[in-house]
Amino acid sequence: MSVWRRIDRDAERWLLLVFYVMLVATMAIEVLRREVFSYSSIWGEEIVRYSFIYLAWVGAAAAVKERAHIRIDVVMHYLGPRTKALLYIFGDLVMFGVAIIALFWSLETVHVSYKFGSVTHGLRISNVWFLMAVPLGFTLMIWRLIQSLLRDVRSLRDGTPVYEGDKLFD
Repeated sequence: MSVWRRIDRDAERWLLLVFYVMLVATMAIEVLRREVFSYSSIWGEEIVRYSFIYLAWVGAAAAVKERAHIRIDVVMHYLGPRTKALLYIFGDLVMFGVAIIALFWSLETVHVSYKFGSVTHGLRISNVWFLMAVPLGFTLMIWRLIQSLLRDVRSLRDGTPVYEGDKLFD
């Protein structure tokens, strides 16, 4: 399997793992420091906060990839494969439009932060690194939406059932 195919298959999974471990480890260290040594740091809180933000945005892209966003799909059970595929394509196109607009506006926020040199309070690191979570998330979402649209158009063309993702409850 090529490197690019593995990255495409596992990128969000590994990013989620990294940010989750960073969040849990830092939180555990900070709780230990606060309870045992009666001392806490502002940088620990910032690492946890920003790890959670990255976790949320990368997780949103992973949910788009797996078609795992919360949805009410009662009507979908009564539709044929062609109509179902068309509805999924329509939904992906709407989401694609929203993601493009959100990406544009989130990059504007990053640009302003870079232009004025804002830094975090505790870590004293450029805010750009943390504000980039939103454009990164939307870029990953756009990439996954393009893949989803191509997959759905292929299913529509071939007459095969459209990919619906895993069910949370049956």
